Amino acid sequence: MSKSLNNALSAAVLRLMRPLVAVLLRHGMPYGAFAELARKAYVDEAFAQAAATARRPTVSSVSAVTGLTRKETKRLRELDVIDDEASARRYSRAIRVVSAWVSDPRFQTPDGQPAVLPLEGSAASFSQLVKEFSGDIPAAAMLSVLEIGGTVAQGENGISLLERAYIPAATPLEKIDILGTDVAELIATIGHNLCASPEDRYFQRKVSNVLVHPDSLPAFRQLSNKMSQQLLEEYHRWLTQHEIGRTAASSGVEPCYVAVGIYYADSHIVREKKS
Repeated sequence: MSKSLNNALSAAVLRLMRPLVAVLLRHGMPYGAFAELARKAYVDEAFAQAAATARRPTVSSVSAVTGLTRKETKRLRELDVIDDEASARRYSRAIRVVSAWVSDPRFQTPDGQPAVLPLEGSAASFSQLVKEFSGDIPAAAMLSVLEIGGTVAQGENGISLLERAYIPAATPLEKIDILGTDVAELIATIGHNLCASPEDRYFQRKVSNVLVHPDSLPAFRQLSNKMSQQLLEEYHRWLTQHEIGRTAASSGVEPCYVAVGIYYADSHIVREKKS
């Protein structure tokens, strides 16, 4: 690796790590625990990259690539790190339920707004919505998840949608799952674009400005929230229309995972004082 490339990677990693370390420190993860996970990530990814090139990965070859000893490589390869799959499944399926509620006419009012749904029923009910869009998660369990997150409210007339997007507000484990999933996808997209030919690059853009008046931030945040939500709902409608049906699934067609994410960030610019 050239010195200039190493310097650029080092600077990029430091910028990337600072906000991640801030999250880890706030939640009490010490450096030793993080370092163990970082070493395991090196080992797992080295095995995956070797397998993707049709080469048979070995402990010795991965040890050579990562700089870890063979003993350490073998230990990390066999290390079982708990993955909260249940939390990830609840999060992804809650998103599907809410997205369908705001885009599927069957669960909307005549003017296109999310309808107040009865809990039970064979037609436009909350149970039917959950059955179609959350797989095997029971309606009562999904209702509990959405209520805890402040996304829905249950009243005398039925269940009302309070937020047009599901972001867990009172479920910290699911919030942490978002960190692991969404940040990983963004980094994977950037990594893909670093190596891909121009015609094969994924869409990756952002708009930014360093001269915005602080008093304008609330208005722009409201504008970006509204426009971004509308765009995501349009994407959801298109993707739903192109899902694999039961006929295609039974014929052996393997589905693909697709995600488009939008994020918002702001901060105050600290200018150096002239001496």
